[in-house]
Amino acid sequence: MSTSETSRYVRLRVDLVLEIDGPAEVADAALGRIDADTSLPEEERTHARAAVAEDSAEALAYLVEPFDVVAGVPGVDLVQASWSTEEIDYDPDAEEWDLDDEDEGWDDDSDEGDRPVGG
Repeated sequence: MSTSETSRYVRLRVDLVLEIDGPAEVADAALGRIDADTSLPEEERTHARAAVAEDSAEALAYLVEPFDVVAGVPGVDLVQASWSTEEIDYDPDAEEWDLDDEDEGWDDDSDEGDRPVGG
C-alpha cells in the first residue's frame, strides 16, 4: 500500500498503572496547576479543587497532559486526546495484568507499535 493510500491518522493507546505513594504531593501539584489555569472559570476551579483534594486519581488527571507525550516527536501534531483515571485493584502477578496478552480489542493485522514495558 502506498503512502497516499494509508491514513495520516494513528491512534496511540497507552495504559499506565501508577502507584501513588505521595498523595499529598500529587494533590498539591494538581492544585497548583488548577490555580495557574487562567482559562478555568471560578465555579469550575472550586469544583476541581475539591475533587483533587478528595481523590488522587482525579488529581493525577489534572497533571497528565497528552500533548507532552508527543510534543518532541517530529512530524506529529496532536489532533485529539482523551484520558481518564480511576483507582483500581492491582496485582502484578495476576494473569489479567500480563501485558503480553493485551492484544484483545486491538487491531490484529499488525503487531507493529505494540511495545509492552516491563513484560
